[in-house]
Amino acid sequence: MRYLHTMVRVTDLDQSLRFYRDLLGLKEVRRMENEKGRYTLIFLAPAGQEETPIELTYNWDPEVYTGGRNFGHLAYEVDDIYAFCERLQKEGVTINRPPRDGHMAFIRSPDNISIEILQKGGALKPAEPWLSMANTGQW
Repeated sequence: MRYLHTMVRVTDLDQSLRFYRDLLGLKEVRRMENEKGRYTLIFLAPAGQEETPIELTYNWDPEVYTGGRNFGHLAYEVDDIYAFCERLQKEGVTINRPPRDGHMAFIRSPDNISIEILQKGGALKPAEPWLSMANTGQW
């Protein structure tokens, strides 16, 4: 397993970039605009530590974040998302968002922290039982 990033949702992208980039000195290492999903992702990291960024998620449609929803998730990359999720499930962990696409799953910690699990490299071929499994709860 390899640590990937921590995500926080932001309500004012300019203000957040001023804080994280201009005041804290983090450097933008990647940006992704998703018109269909109506969001922007900006990854910022300290110089020389580009492999451990913070992900700022800006949803284009205004939303009020309550109950800690502005803190999004921790993210980890694994060699085989299906085997990893199967092992967790056998140990009683609920797979909140199954890896139907062979690429991404979400679980929650005992303290209800959302954790994203991502397949290393390209997505695996969609497979059962994950392909037919519904979401459970929130992530």
